[in-house]
Amino acid sequence: MRIDNDDRVRTAAPTQVLVVGASASGLTTVEALRRKGYTGAVTVLGAETHPPYDRPPLSKQVLSGAWEPVRAELRTGEALSALDADFHLGDPAVAMDARTRTVRTASGRELRADAVVIATGVRVRTLPGQENLSGVHVLRTLDDALAMRKDLLAASRLVVVGEGVLGSEIAATARTLGLDVTLAGPLSAPMALQVGPLVSGMLAELHTERGVRLRLGAGVAGLTGEEGRVTGVELGTGEVLPADVVVVAIGASPATDWLAGSGLDLDNGVVCDSRCMALEGIYAVGDVARWHHEHLGRLVRLENRTNATEQAMAVAANILGEDLPYRPVPYFWTDQYDAKLQVHGFLSADAEVDIVEGDLTSRRFVARYRSNGQVTGVLGWNMPKQTRLRRQEIVDALNAPTPTH
Repeated sequence: MRIDNDDRVRTAAPTQVLVVGASASGLTTVEALRRKGYTGAVTVLGAETHPPYDRPPLSKQVLSGAWEPVRAELRTGEALSALDADFHLGDPAVAMDARTRTVRTASGRELRADAVVIATGVRVRTLPGQENLSGVHVLRTLDDALAMRKDLLAASRLVVVGEGVLGSEIAATARTLGLDVTLAGPLSAPMALQVGPLVSGMLAELHTERGVRLRLGAGVAGLTGEEGRVTGVELGTGEVLPADVVVVAIGASPATDWLAGSGLDLDNGVVCDSRCMALEGIYAVGDVARWHHEHLGRLVRLENRTNATEQAMAVAANILGEDLPYRPVPYFWTDQYDAKLQVHGFLSADAEVDIVEGDLTSRRFVARYRSNGQVTGVLGWNMPKQTRLRRQEIVDALNAPTPTH
């Protein structure tokens, strides 16, 4: 779904804004509205009882115990009060009527607003039967992180199912806690889908050097257990990886179940135009939003912390009538052991890669990714400043006129 610029009509600012999701994107939307001078009523619905907190530290600082949970909170109670917003926590949205912009919650409350912002994020995927076994964890919420840490401190053997960013980070954190760690997944190396073969191969070497066992290249058939407790992970090859604790990190899907029958277009997220608007007066932001990226000419959905903030600021501007297309250069980072990776742009698995700063042997470098001769992304390994400077090459490539034939 897309709304052309010619069809847009600037409307008056809403008198009531409802933000569904007390997430980083939801909170940033509220803060941006207030910074821009919005004085109308704002209500925030949150499924969890916790005030808004940051998710990236969950797999690192909170899981390792370096941070107390309160340090992950995005704002103090005083700062939240200063927003003059009505927070309803622990009462998730369960249905919406897009025509009337009315949201119903689990407690039966019905809320209507002139502008609704959907910021419900994603739900983690699980393995069949894992809900029947103790010792099996996922990591999405603060409570997930605390429950996982408690189990890890009493365990000696951990199997992480999923070789993506989150699984790799959890494996690294658990290894620093002294656990015997095995990382399993169908791809050939950690984060192969996110960074391509060159860098994922280096991550495989890093994890192996730190003592993580890699059982990659084979799918997971299921979990084994005794008396209701997990005992291992069975691979598609028939091999069973013994475990005291298992973490399932096999991705997530947009949290849109509650929007079924709402009248919104749902397809791998809430489908929006280039202004992140799904229907008149209804917007989506963060992991749940799938919007038209004008520079790429296609629908995009991003699951990263930077997008949650940047998209929320764009949505706030559009709620107030600024009519701004959202066309970011994606960015994410990951910390594993002493390796800090920053990624700007899009890194396709078949891209041509060349090293433009530093060198691979020292594990301090910037890699540039090209597809069809065009720079699409840059990746830095322990070279954050140099990587950030190279980001401009992606911007220039996106802004370059499309050649005509």
